Amino acid sequence: MKTQAASTRSQQPPTERAVVLRVDHVAKRFGDFQALEDVSLHVRESDVIAVIGPSGSGKSTLVRCIHQLETIDSGSIHLDDELLGYREDKRGLRPLTERQISIQRRRVGMVFQTFNLFPHMTALRNITEAQVRAHGTSTQAAEKRARHLLDRVGLSSKEKSYPIMLSGGEQQRVAIARALAPQPRIMLFDEPTSALDPELIDEVMTVIRDLAQSGRTMIVVTHDIAFARDVADVCVFMEKGRVIEMGPPSELLHRPTSDRLKAFLSRELASSRRVLAD
Repeated sequence: MKTQAASTRSQQPPTERAVVLRVDHVAKRFGDFQALEDVSLHVRESDVIAVIGPSGSGKSTLVRCIHQLETIDSGSIHLDDELLGYREDKRGLRPLTERQISIQRRRVGMVFQTFNLFPHMTALRNITEAQVRAHGTSTQAAEKRARHLLDRVGLSSKEKSYPIMLSGGEQQRVAIARALAPQPRIMLFDEPTSALDPELIDEVMTVIRDLAQSGRTMIVVTHDIAFARDVADVCVFMEKGRVIEMGPPSELLHRPTSDRLKAFLSRELASSRRVLAD
């Protein structure tokens, strides 16, 4: 059964919501290793996409390619019909400059496994720094938005705290606020709780669930099957760089059709039982 986070989002049928992101036939290699092979994925307005799969299946590579931290070898990625990473002229496709890519990247928020906060800056300044220096936002406007976002992630009392003074969960929530600051078109989460102690995971997942409920368009790479089941609109199972199955969690997680997904879910269930037993 869907939680309120999923059920209270846009009431428009999926076919009537604009496609925000199109990943079409994308491939990526690292030397002899095929990290992504013919991956296609379309994300509509307010969709929450959960990407699951074993380690090394290409999940993180996919979101890193969308964020243009990795270049793709073939295929294309469009954000609101704008081609990412390239421009087309009479001679074909030409790579964008680093400055042009940086401008495109502002519309894609990214939250990593590790927090990557500046240790010498307060929580407030970690959020405002890029807004002021890279985006040209006034200090006053950047700080006003940063305080609003810190309140949204439950850290309004921590604006003057340095990362060393924060728990891992609090640091990750600051990182989420920082990613939200430029008001991105889509948010990407790359296993955002994998570096956290178990008792800190819930506070981060609560923030992500709140973003889902508010209608934020997101792709979440996760090992949390309960999150995929309860919050996502679409669940994507990847293995060996390919999308094996894709569909509503109510179908994909409860009635998997491929033997590989059945085996993966069986392993995840067994792992969860071991954790509970411990």
